[in-house]
Amino acid sequence: MEGFMRKSSKLVGLAGAVLALSLLAGCSSNEPGPETRAVNAANRADGAAARAEAASQKASQAAAQAQAAASRVEQAASDAKAAADRAEAIASKTMSSAPRHHAAHRHHKAAAAAESAPADSGAAAPAPADAGAPAGGAAPAPAPATP
Repeated sequence: MEGFMRKSSKLVGLAGAVLALSLLAGCSSNEPGPETRAVNAANRADGAAARAEAASQKASQAAAQAQAAASRVEQAASDAKAAADRAEAIASKTMSSAPRHHAAHRHHKAAAAAESAPADSGAAAPAPADAGAPAGGAAPAPAPATP
């Protein structure tokens, strides 16, 4: 019986070694087969295409929003120019029709100063503030502002 056990244990050991060698030889390259690699590559390409499509849609939306914003800015600039033109026209009309009260007041002050000066002192009366003003006491109208 002892010999039988020895022979069977050697046989089991040999069978185990052969099995281990066959497993190592067959599974030692843990690389997938060509079919598995092709499927993996196809899956990666599909994912990349989906991401590219999403990025393209986002870029298209961003371009549309930028174009709309540019249009709004252009419209606002046009409205601002029109408002400035209207304001300038109103200011020009107002300036041309405004009465000139200040010159008349200055004239009255100068006349009052001339009347109060002594006539026999020999000193010349001070010149009115509007010495260069046209007759009638009105000052010349200022030139309209140009943009």
